[in-house]
Amino acid sequence: MITLADVEAAARRIDGRVRRTPLVEVEPDRFFKLEYLQHTGTFKTRGMMNKILSSEVPEAGIVAASGGNAGLAAAYAARELGVPAEVFVPVTAPAVKVAKLGKLGARVVQVGNEYAEAYAAARERTGALFCHAYDDPAMVAGNGTLGLEISGRSDTVLVAVGGGGLIAGVIAALRDTAKVVAVESANAQALHAALQNGAPVDVPVSGVAADSLGARRVGDLAFELATDAGIESLLVEDDAIVDARRRLWDDYRIVVEHGTAAAYAALTSGVYRPAPGERVITLLCGANTNPADLG
Repeated sequence: MITLADVEAAARRIDGRVRRTPLVEVEPDRFFKLEYLQHTGTFKTRGMMNKILSSEVPEAGIVAASGGNAGLAAAYAARELGVPAEVFVPVTAPAVKVAKLGKLGARVVQVGNEYAEAYAAARERTGALFCHAYDDPAMVAGNGTLGLEISGRSDTVLVAVGGGGLIAGVIAALRDTAKVVAVESANAQALHAALQNGAPVDVPVSGVAADSLGARRVGDLAFELATDAGIESLLVEDDAIVDARRRLWDDYRIVVEHGTAAAYAALTSGVYRPAPGERVITLLCGANTNPADLG
């Protein structure tokens, strides 16, 4: 199981290579962790940096499968560390993410209509270091470093969940100091279903947040940590996610992707109701989206 010590070791390893992102109080006892300001606009850069730096990388470089964000993180980390990168993404990946992958120097291969199909194709690639988007100890520990930056600052942390690589790291970093709450799209509820069934299971994936929260099955590491820590998983509907994303723009001029807005939707929709005086941090973890529909 990934521990606080693993996260602290990852923080030392990636120090100076990732941004320490701001924590802002937007109203009394309500905070945003602005992780969307991370390199490539996603928290996954932390995990990818830690994965590559803690591994022996072959001459062929790295390969990753992604709905978009993990690929961006892999491409950026590989470029910064001087290794080749190949990224498999579904044909449904947002054009903004695919274009950015090319700009970062990665070879992009588009396969299938969802992450699971891109993942299967990537696993057939031989000779390169495979970097799992979320179910990997080094990825989880690296992602958890953002938790160290908010330790002691809140009672509760709301985390959007797809495959579970972020919440697993946050649990490892904060389980002894804060309540960690999972928030999932009702149309992509991999962790929620796993907790109900007592083991990871395949779930159908659809909805506005599928490009970033579209894992068909939660990672084993996330399930293990969530179960051990007794994590609660809340579900939010698509209309609540869309509304939360627009509120972030209207009220704070923050542009995020739908998957990121899911965490805030727990508050705006009333699915999560904080107690009086409860300090709540919402992790805003990714901003790779087309803002045209926010105008």
